[in-house]
Order: sequence, then C-alpha cells, then structure tokens
Amino acid sequence: MVETELKALLDRIQAHKCEEQVIEVKAAHQGCPEKLYDTLSSFANQDSGGTLVFGLDEKQNFKKVGVYDAQDLQKRVMEYGEQMTPVVRPVFTVCGEGDMVFVSAEIPPVDLAERPCFKTAKGRLQGSYIRVGDGDKPMTEYEVYSYEAFRKKYRDDIREVTGASLAALDQVKLEDYLLRRKKNRAHLELVSQKQLLELTGILHNGSVTMSAVMLFSPYPQAYFPQLGVIATCVPGTEMGVLDETGRRFTDSKRIEGTLPEMLEGCLAFVRNNMRTATVIDQKTGKRRDIPQYPMDAVREAVLNALIHRDYSFHTEGMPIQLVMYADRLEISSPGGLYGRLTIDQLGMVQPDTRNPVMVTAMEVLDQTENRYSGIPRIRHAMQELNLPEPVFADHRGTFTVTLYHRATTAEALKPEQKRTGTAEDPKGLLEFCREPRSRREILDLLAIHSAQYALRRYLDPLVESGAIRLTIPEKPKSPRQRYVTAFEKEGTGYTE
Repeated sequence: MVETELKALLDRIQAHKCEEQVIEVKAAHQGCPEKLYDTLSSFANQDSGGTLVFGLDEKQNFKKVGVYDAQDLQKRVMEYGEQMTPVVRPVFTVCGEGDMVFVSAEIPPVDLAERPCFKTAKGRLQGSYIRVGDGDKPMTEYEVYSYEAFRKKYRDDIREVTGASLAALDQVKLEDYLLRRKKNRAHLELVSQKQLLELTGILHNGSVTMSAVMLFSPYPQAYFPQLGVIATCVPGTEMGVLDETGRRFTDSKRIEGTLPEMLEGCLAFVRNNMRTATVIDQKTGKRRDIPQYPMDAVREAVLNALIHRDYSFHTEGMPIQLVMYADRLEISSPGGLYGRLTIDQLGMVQPDTRNPVMVTAMEVLDQTENRYSGIPRIRHAMQELNLPEPVFADHRGTFTVTLYHRATTAEALKPEQKRTGTAEDPKGLLEFCREPRSRREILDLLAIHSAQYALRRYLDPLVESGAIRLTIPEKPKSPRQRYVTAFEKEGTGYTE
C-alpha cells in the first residue's frame, strides 16, 4: 500500500475500534512486539494474506501512539519472517503524523502447495496457525493434514479397508457397476477381472478400497460406524431450544447404508419434516403445492456432502450433519473445501476433486452428472421459488450449506405490507435483511462514517427486539455472521 492508504487504514481501524480477519494491530511504541510468529503464520496461510499495523494501542481504545523506531522495527519483523517455513517476506509502508510514525507490514499469502506456513523451530504441527476472526489459533492436526493431503495428492477414497473382502460386497450391484464401466469401452473388455477391479478403484494393491465399501457393501457402517448422516429436526432456530412439550428434537434419525441409500434416506427425512404451502390459482382454480425447500437443491447439497466429504482416518468419527431448524436447513460435512477452490469460486470454476473414484462411480450409477453443475442448480432452484440465496461456509475443516425458507423473509408477506422504512426502522433494514446480510453489507447500506454508531443506532435495537436475528447467535462477533429478518415490531407492517 502507499502512504495515503496506510493513513486511511489507521482512521478506519480507529473508527471501527476492532481488528479484522486481515488486520492485526500492535502498539510497538516501546519496542518490537515479542510474539509475531502466530500472526505471520495465520496471515500467510489464508488466501487474502493480511496486514500488521504498528502504532495503534488496542488497550487504549486504538489510540495512536506511534512506533519506537521505524527502521529497527522493520528489521526485526524481517527477522521474524526469516524464521518461518517457508520464509515470509513482508512488504512495509511507513507514514508520519506530527511527531509519530506508523508502520504497516503486508503479509502475502503462501502458495497452497507450500502451506502450512509455520515457525520453523516449533515444527509443522506445533508452529502452524490459522486466522479465526481477529485472532490467531493453532491449527489442528487435521488442518495440517489437509494441506499435506492436497500437496501430496493423497487418495483416501482408495485407501485399503482392513477386514473388508471382495466376497463381502454386494455381488449383484458390483457386477452391474462393472458392466456399466465396460460399456462402450472396448479396451476394458480385454483386461482380467482382477485388473478391472484395480482400474476402477474397487481394489488397490489387491485390497478392497474405501470407495468399494461405501458403494457396494451391504452395510458400510460395520467398518466405519460414524460414516453416516445424523439427521435432526429442531423446533427452534438454534440447538438446545425445547418445544412446548419439552422435546429438543421433533424428529431424529441416523441414516446409514451405501452412498445412494444415504442420499435417498436424507431426501425422505427432509420431505417428511418440511412443510408444504398450498396455493390456489385465482384464475384457473388449480391447486399448486410450494415446498419449504426445493428438493433439487436439497438433493445436490446432500450429494455434495456425501461424495466430497473427507474420508481420511482423521474424520472417520465424524458423520455428516443434516439439521432442519425452524427457519433453515443446514447440511455440514467434514473436510471443508478441497484444494485451491474458494467460496467465491463455487459453481464458477472447475474444482479439484477430493474423491475422484467415488465421484466417477456415482456418475456411472446415474446419481450425479459430474459436470460441476450442483452448486449452480442449488442457486437456481432457490431462485425459482423466490427464496433467499443459499449460504455456503467453509470453517476450519467443515463445509456447510444453509438453505433458508420463505417463512423467515418478507417474501411471505403481502405486497402492501412491505415498507422501506418506518419509525422503528428508518433505514429499511428489515426489508434489506430479508436475505442474510453481512455486517459489511449493512454498513454499506447505512453509509454512515462511524460504523460503531451506525450499528448501535440502527441495527442493535432490531437485534435486541428479535426483529433481526443472528445466523450464528453463539458467536456474535464471528466474521461469518449474517443478519436476517425474523419479524418486525408490532405496528410497523410486518408480522411474525
């Protein structure tokens, strides 16, 4: 950044009075901070990198205090960077204000193939950090493994399953699958049966693979008890809330079986627990049923969870979670996004494939198209029912798809009830938040210089009254927090 950008950044930090996902503040007016390794590591390990800002004191409400010596500070930060693997090369900017000097150090992201970046002396497992909100957290063993798995192209979908035998697989289903694989592939007709099994990923080095078990075992959970789906229906908008009869769940089921069987089991669970509105066309008198969620979107979300989840030994004890709340459906799978794919790129670029054998097999079995159309289909299916955009989140080794239904949005209201602003909501946040909105989007709408004042004056009262709710209520300061309209206060035009 240039000097004017640094000055603007200082003003923005003071206005917001907080650090961010990509901003870390250090005072440095009495010397170079002693602990920078964790922040250097966490910034280098995120795609956007990050910026260290020296000269503001967080303990004094982000007061400008300047740095002790800009030249020496830059030298010492460089020394910290040289003690990282791979080496971190900060880019510095210096600016002055009166007799005070401020320094920023931009930390570029390390290429995915070289991550995680870690403090050399601590080693990869103990010295790797990840940025969570405005803090630096030690990476879990699984997070470190995830980078290694991509770098070394581990194939967990064909890892050998101890105790599984070829004879224990469903021979009818397996034979049908092999016939499908050989169809229109003359060269496969010429190979031996054992070679065909190796080429199609059913066997690996003569042993039955994870893919074979999950596709053709009569009961895959005999080998991996937790590789199923835990499906629950919750009466409220968060876990732990009881209904009027004291139940935590209105329905709960462990869904097991092969991948196709679990897919069908999940769809049946959603159908049984979601509501369907009936609309009568005033002109034709014909009845039309409108489901809470489009089943196309649900199917794609469940299918993605099943075939793109992580199947390494690190996640053997982690089932997929399907939770139907009063206002939304959440499907979470272990593993997070794989490779270089980011949330913003979902459905727009061809992704790396974590489990190519499983994906190919499900295509052959006519369960998926394998044309990277799943995410676009989810978006279009929601749009066709005039529902909010689906929300995708990748958080510390877990990928979550959230679908909201119309009962939580102003789409369920009559047109004459909608308003852009009222005495209780002069900025029209209730209408704006019909779709889940980030704090940044709300601030952009309010267009007020002081972010703290804007949120306190216009957003906080609606949150406190329950008119707008948090999508992650247990973590109000989460960078992934979203705000969505629940209902509007009496007399303002909206009802619960």
